[in-house]
Amino acid sequence: MLPKLSGEQVLEQLRLAIVIRRFEEELIKLAGSRDIGHFHVYIGQEMTGVPALYLLERGDLSFTTHRNHGHLLARGVPASQMYAEILGKETGMMGGRGGTLHLCSMEHGFPTTSSAVGGATPLATGAAFGFQRLGQDRVSVCLFGDGALEEGSWHESINIAAMEKLPVIYLCENNSLEALGQKAGEYPSSTLAAVDLIDLVTPFGVPTIQIDGCDAGAVHAAMGEALHRARSGGGATFIEARTVRWPGNRPIWPELSTGETNFAMAWDSSLVPTEYREWHAEQDAVLRFIREILAEGLIEPEAILAMDAEVSAEMKEAVEFALASNYPPAAAAMEKVLA
Repeated sequence: MLPKLSGEQVLEQLRLAIVIRRFEEELIKLAGSRDIGHFHVYIGQEMTGVPALYLLERGDLSFTTHRNHGHLLARGVPASQMYAEILGKETGMMGGRGGTLHLCSMEHGFPTTSSAVGGATPLATGAAFGFQRLGQDRVSVCLFGDGALEEGSWHESINIAAMEKLPVIYLCENNSLEALGQKAGEYPSSTLAAVDLIDLVTPFGVPTIQIDGCDAGAVHAAMGEALHRARSGGGATFIEARTVRWPGNRPIWPELSTGETNFAMAWDSSLVPTEYREWHAEQDAVLRFIREILAEGLIEPEAILAMDAEVSAEMKEAVEFALASNYPPAAAAMEKVLA
């Protein structure tokens, strides 16, 4: 279902989702000829991050994980600066020092990316603790995958959040479905034997919400409920958003196994290829979102293609900007370094 927003806001979310999809596809192609180190992409999870982060206010903070590109783009971080940072160029947000695994932008509410599994949970919890003690009407959001629930820092963090009623939202983006061949009713995680991940939260007394991460309306509703609880002094919320892992994310390195997305597949089933048919027809979150938008009559197919063409051109320009940018001089290597 669609988020309960104006048609203009829904279409704004569609554009953000297309930005994320085209950014990641361009990055995968770029990585074929450039050494950018190991990286992770957000394809298939756009309709979790976009509607969830869309509800945040200026001053709220988000702490993200190694699969971070979509989160930053959803909050308006320029693609050109992100590509430059990933390539190690001085025009990147951090002057080329952070790379893909440590992207951050305080201007957009991202103090840091922690590439360590579970690394964001104590940081997000600490920020919420600070907001509460300072009497600030702000919320901290922790974005992480199911693997973070293995870590000791997770249990310590949610215990503190529960005891202190901290304004923190733990948004677990569980993209493990079918990652190792799991089917509905089997273990929902690639690393945990819990039948339901929310069972790991229940002992702490923190409210839980389990949703389909491809359902933008469900994400919007869950996040809205969690934000209201946090801002009104009700404490933390744990949201598990489940998605089927994009086939291109199943190898060690991301690859365009499903090809570059043809958004016309959303309304023309004859364009859906035989290979990965189930993914394109049922599991691609952006195609599903487009089908729902078309069903409500909010936009015509031709306008979606025009929007995509505009976004695609912007992404190519952003890549060209990054490629043309200079690497930082060697003399600057130790600037802004604290020891």
